[in-house]
Amino acid sequence: MSAAKTTRAQARVTTTPNATMTTLASPTQGGSELLSLWRVDMAAGQRGPEHSFDVEQAWHLLEGAATLVLDAQPVDLAPGDTVVVPAGTPRQIGTTSGAVFVVTGPAAGLATPLGDGAGEPVAPAWIR
Repeated sequence: MSAAKTTRAQARVTTTPNATMTTLASPTQGGSELLSLWRVDMAAGQRGPEHSFDVEQAWHLLEGAATLVLDAQPVDLAPGDTVVVPAGTPRQIGTTSGAVFVVTGPAAGLATPLGDGAGEPVAPAWIR
């Protein structure tokens, strides 16, 4: 396998009401078939939906502050903090001041919406 490079111009950006995800490496960008790497930018007051993933992920906070609620337990994050979220763990992330993360996990991961927005597992565009 040869090395794959994604330039800033090639990075894929997906914006939702909760955050902007920038795909930095994924199978659809010529990278690893197994891993994805993406950046999450959340503006002040944004909060993602409650959901779980069927794969483990690592979240690293680059800037700002955030609270990650894991299995109903809040975890406050400051720049430089990293949280490894086990597969199947209910989660919800929010920020009052804004936050920037870099996240990695298996590219085959599926997200299952929980709570009020419960639904079927989906493959988020930013990890494919």
